[in-house]
Formats: sequence, C-alpha cells, structure tokens
Amino acid sequence: MVTTLPSKSMDDIVALCKRRGFIFPASEIYGGLNGFWDYGPLGIELKNNLRDAWWRDMVTCPPLGPDGPLSIVGVDTSIIQNPRVWEASGHVGGFNDPMVDDRETKARYRADQLTIFAIERTDTGERVGPCFASTADAIAASDEELIDPHKKAVASIIRKNDLESAGYRIARIENAIDDPAIRAETIAPGAKERGTLTEPRQFNLMFKTYVGAVQDEESVAFLRPETAQGIFLNFKNVVDTTRVKIPFGIAQIGKAFRNEVTPRNFIFRSREFEQMEMEWFCHPDDARTWYEFWCDARKQWWHSVGLSDEDLHLRSHDADELAHYAKEGAGTFDIEYRFPFTAPGFGELEGVAHRSNFDLGQHQTHARVKLEYFDAERNERYLPHVIEPAAGLSRGVLALLCEAYTPDPERPSKVYMKFHPRVAPIKAAIFPLVNKDGMPEIAERLYRELRTTHPVQLDVKQNIGKRYARMDEAGTPFCFTIDADTLADQTVTVRHRDTLQQERIGLDRVSGFLCEKMGSGI
Repeated sequence: MVTTLPSKSMDDIVALCKRRGFIFPASEIYGGLNGFWDYGPLGIELKNNLRDAWWRDMVTCPPLGPDGPLSIVGVDTSIIQNPRVWEASGHVGGFNDPMVDDRETKARYRADQLTIFAIERTDTGERVGPCFASTADAIAASDEELIDPHKKAVASIIRKNDLESAGYRIARIENAIDDPAIRAETIAPGAKERGTLTEPRQFNLMFKTYVGAVQDEESVAFLRPETAQGIFLNFKNVVDTTRVKIPFGIAQIGKAFRNEVTPRNFIFRSREFEQMEMEWFCHPDDARTWYEFWCDARKQWWHSVGLSDEDLHLRSHDADELAHYAKEGAGTFDIEYRFPFTAPGFGELEGVAHRSNFDLGQHQTHARVKLEYFDAERNERYLPHVIEPAAGLSRGVLALLCEAYTPDPERPSKVYMKFHPRVAPIKAAIFPLVNKDGMPEIAERLYRELRTTHPVQLDVKQNIGKRYARMDEAGTPFCFTIDADTLADQTVTVRHRDTLQQERIGLDRVSGFLCEKMGSGI
C-alpha cells in the first residue's frame, strides 16, 4: 500500500518559519513593511550555509570545465555606484514594470501579472456578463483558481443565464489590459464596479537616494538593483591585478534592491534580497558552448544541495521575455523550482543568460575607457562575451525550506525539515537522557568537542520526545543521546532524522561519524 503524504501548504511553511525562528516580518512590532523580511537564528544559519556552499563550489573550488579546472575570482562591490552606471546599463531608462491601479480598492498590480477572463457560451462563443481580472497565473492556474476572487459573481452569471445546461467556458483574454474597451468592462479583484483599473504605466524599480548633504538632482543615486554591474565595472581591475586569462569568471554575493510593485509569496519576491552572481568572460566564438555548460552545471548544483530533480526545470526564455542585455546573445535559460504557490507549474530560481558583450560595450562607450581584452594566445583584441549564472540567495533559501518541509502525522512534531546535511542550520544535537547520574557531564564534554567543527546544540530540558520534536522542526539530521548504557560501555544512541532509525556508536566515534555524514546525504 502506498502512503500519500499531505500536500505542502505555503501558509504552514510560513507559520513554521516564524515559530521556529527561520524568518520574521521586518519591523514586526510596528506592523511590518511589505516586501521586507528578517532572518532569525535558524534562518541566518540556513542562508549562510547556502551562501557558503555556492561560494565554495563557484569560487574556492569551481566545477571542472571541458578543459579542466576553471578560474573564478571573487569581488565585493559597493551597493551605491555612480548614477551614470545605471544609465549605461539601461536600468534608468529600461528597468520598469507596467503598473495598474484599481481606483475602487486602491490596490496596485503589475499589469503583466493580471489575467483577464470572461465567461463564454460554448455553442456561440458569445461573452456573457463582464470580464474579470485575477492575479492567478494565466497559463498554470486552473479555472477554479482563476475565478476564485469572483466566485459569487461568476456563479450568479452562470445561474441567471442557465449556462450549466447550455454549456460555458472560462476564456483567458490575451493582452486585454492594454485594451481600453476591455478594461472598461473588467471587474478587478475585490472590486464591485466595472472599469476601475487604470491604464498601465511604467514604474521604475530602482530605489532612489541622495549622496551628500544637499538633496538635489546633482546628488541623486540609486541602490543597486543587481550585483552584476559592480562586476563589469571591475573587469579591467581584475585583469590588471591578477593572472586570470580568458575564459575566467568573477563572482559576487550581495544585496540588491527593487521597489517591486507587488511583493508577494513570502521571500520569493521581496524588495530587499540577496543575489549570487557570476560573470563568465569568454571569447565570442566559445560563448554558446559555455552557455550550455553553465545551464547544465547550475541545475546539477541545485540538486546537489537538496532540491529534487522532479521539482527542477530548465525553461528557455521566449524572444519577448529577453532582457535588453540578452537580446543579441544565445538567450536565457531559467532554472525553475516547483514552489507550493506555483504548483503544478514552476517559479524562477536562477537565470543563466548570454549577455553577449552588451555590458562591457556600454561601459566602454559611456565611461570612455577601453575594456577590450588582448588574447595573447589568439593574438586578438576583443570585448569578451559574458555568460551569467545569476541565482537568488533569498529564493534559494525559500526553495530549500519548501523542499525540506515534510508533513508526517506519525511524529510528535507532525512535520520535519528534511534539509541536506550540508545546509542544515544545526548539524547535530546532544541530549542527556536525564539530568543526573553523570549524563549531563558526558553530554557537555561531547558538545564542547563537536562545537569546534560543527554547529551543534546541547539540549537538557523537557522529555526526550519533545527534544526530538524541536530538532525535527529545525531540520537537525542527527541527535546523540547519552543514556545509562553510555555510562556502562561508552556508546551513544544516534537517531537519524529522516528514517527515525537508531544505532549505537562509540563515544569516541561521534566526531568522525558527523564529519563523514556532512559530506553526503543521510
């Protein structure tokens, strides 16, 4: 008999994140601020573990390429740059989202994330009643999800027009938001009247600030919307001060800021987030080969830190989706993950883009500084092409949380977090079975030994079942229990988080056991 586990609920995942100290709303005691989040004690460890794994596997020990080890170096560039940088990169003029407002409810939406639909008779194709706007995905959402904000109104139209017997369909209308006639007939989510949505207008996503004591147009600056430009600005510095040769990469992890119209889905789309980006500089003739290499390598990497293959997906951007910097290149692939709020579809986790020589060319023109690379082996001077694997660290954390969340009604905790040991916030817990008979002292000695090499916790309070439950919700792979047998034969009980199996190993083997397990799955 096959047991079907309960489906994962985003509400349940968010609740666990707050209850166990993974993620909190920012400035919560003041009511919070939409699109901003704080990481708690477990959350910061999870995020740092993912960040450190990426840095090690991309910079310290990069993957092997077609011709052997790759050369990738790191930088850490300023969040605020000369504002001319963003003019050259295209962000000042082109980093916009189309936005619409609802005059009735005062809600604001990204125009490209509103789906407008109508009820049509199946026999004649005639529209019946008004159009409706929904925030459900136009492609992935079911009809039920699409009509959810308007269930009563849709049911009323079907009943009054006897459509159950006549037959009807829910028709999604493409490019409807740009059509004034359709907008005039559309009821927005939560609205009662037709025609309350405004015409789409462009909304620049960059946060504006000022540098210096005087706030005028001369002192305007921006918080960076991506970390990539800091890498391009330092291309010449890296070439001049290191021994790197084409092909090579420059990597960076850091915060970026986007004034999103509608931040949503927890930390998936927020206004302050972290990126893990690498720019791979190569000869133009080799760009497609490297593009394919990095698409494959990056998808494999996400699997290596615990995301299941069946929930990872590679999707090529259509021509109308391409960013301005990728239009002349081989294209862009998104590595997507099946989040609970996108299922059965997928949401972007990382993009791998062929940026051609757009960025270096733009900065060379605007800054009037030569950025061409002289290739001694080819005896050729050229602007390198760039392949960019750009991952969201915040989205990566969310993917790990969603993947790890495992309902199990048979456990006292009812759920456990199945993190890969490499990213688990706490690697092991040490429990004395009772707080007497010398067990606490042995547990303390073991804790002091392990804490020098791994993040571990010593927990002496409450019964052993409740301690196991706490560690299950924290995602701790192993629990070591000091009991009466430990006093007799110097062995401890090891409890495995995923299987609940227990085994006994020597007290002197615990450190080696943990080191061995940290390099692999459980």
